[in-house]
Amino acid sequence: SLSTSTSTAPWPGPEDAPAQTMGPRISILMYHQVGRFAPMRAHRANYCDAGRFAAQMALLAHLGWRVLDLDEALACLRGTAPTPPRAVVLTFDDAYENFADHALPVLRRHGFPATVYAISAWLGRPMAWAAEEPGRPIPTLMSAARLREVRAAGMTIGSHSATHVKLAELGPERQRAELAHSKAALEDVLGEPVRHLCYPFGSFDLGAVRAAAAVGYASATTCLRGAATTADHPLVLPRKAISFGDNLLGYWWKLIMKDAPQPALVEWRQRLAQEPR
Repeated sequence: SLSTSTSTAPWPGPEDAPAQTMGPRISILMYHQVGRFAPMRAHRANYCDAGRFAAQMALLAHLGWRVLDLDEALACLRGTAPTPPRAVVLTFDDAYENFADHALPVLRRHGFPATVYAISAWLGRPMAWAAEEPGRPIPTLMSAARLREVRAAGMTIGSHSATHVKLAELGPERQRAELAHSKAALEDVLGEPVRHLCYPFGSFDLGAVRAAAAVGYASATTCLRGAATTADHPLVLPRKAISFGDNLLGYWWKLIMKDAPQPALVEWRQRLAQEPR
């Protein structure tokens, strides 16, 4: 645990990082499963140990990070609200049942919002898009009833498409169908608008971005690496992946020192500079 008497001086924030030209920035963190897992060498970004997750959230609270929901983050990125100097967004892909078991109680303890991206056609089913890993049970995705409980607890539910497909490999009609059907199905489950999207596998192209806009999503997150800034299109937001092996120092390092955009993100910023927002 973190001692509340410990000085925050050894843990500087973004305002203490070397001078950069990107202006206000927000770290959007990407999680998948949270729970108790045997050590692994492969697919480490798909897992976060429950104990480490609790320590990560305690660190954010102790160091005064402001955890934003996606709507607050969008207002900051549009320039209609000031960006806190230490701003972070928490996102969870796939809507695993273990989010409700292990992550939700910690988030509620700290009063932190988060966004959970659900696959509308697979609610309540075992995860089926990846090969089974020896010695690891196949995780179950949250049911419609469980999603409603998570929403009632203050979390945001977003779309992760209808069937978890690689959107960049589909034609325009299939892209739009995947995004529209998922949005409509989740809105039926929740009884409210679903405004946020995450591209499955981080797979998207300009057609998928335009389909997301046409369907009515306000944001879409990717697997592009870097901090989100005003240079980013709201339908191509970068994130930072949290891995099974991240200790607190590694976690802090990603928050503070991994803001610079990777080349693919720079390319997308250039491509979308003239795209409607």
